Amino acid sequence: MSLGDHLRELRYRVVFSLVFIVLGMIVVAVFYNQVYMFLAQPWLYAKEILRETNPELSTQMVLSGVASPLMLALKICGVGGLVLTSPIWLYQVWAFIVPALMAKEKRWALIFIAVALPLFLAGVAIGYLVLPQGVSVLMAFTPQSVPITNLIEIDKFLELMLQLMVVFGIGFLLPVVVVGANFVGVLKASQLAKARTYVIFGTFVFGAAATPSTDPFSMCALAIPMSLLFIVAEVVCRAHDKRKARKAAAEPATT
Repeated sequence: MSLGDHLRELRYRVVFSLVFIVLGMIVVAVFYNQVYMFLAQPWLYAKEILRETNPELSTQMVLSGVASPLMLALKICGVGGLVLTSPIWLYQVWAFIVPALMAKEKRWALIFIAVALPLFLAGVAIGYLVLPQGVSVLMAFTPQSVPITNLIEIDKFLELMLQLMVVFGIGFLLPVVVVGANFVGVLKASQLAKARTYVIFGTFVFGAAATPSTDPFSMCALAIPMSLLFIVAEVVCRAHDKRKARKAAAEPATT
């Protein structure tokens, strides 16, 4: 294909994806109240935790500004449309890239996507589930000696939640990157074993720096699964290196 053909195909796939994203935004807009309640559940659960642990703490969710309700609705519909139509536009990206790959590369890419997607979604789900505990830990630092009402802006809270979910999702992709580097010959299991202590320490540093809520609970909720997933990836890499060594040793015998 010529450069012009590639550009025309790219334009077609971008427009095709945008049309479905807009349709997804419309669907989210129709069920806006249900989507909003789903996104607000972490805050409602955090309030329940605070009501039990700090009954005197006063909190209230607010929106500031005349245009804030509209901007909040647009953000929710936009993100919801992207998530709802992700299989469609991800396939368009895949279909645009596939012709440039060889058969073996296509197979490895499919395996990478098949493993990476569930791990990313698992990280996103855990980020959603740990947010209430993280919020309750942060809100507990409110001084009780002086009457204070904590005004939580819902749009900023949702931004914090989305950031936390994305960070957890990306963090859970660590084993995919490690195993992929091992399968292409960049990393060996012996190197991973030597770096294990530093990697585990690095996951806690990453958890402390990357989680927007900056509370120790969220840090540990991200760092501990990442460390366990790294150990699992190391075991997979060790098994792959042993299998490759046995195959290499058997080749001269067969020749």
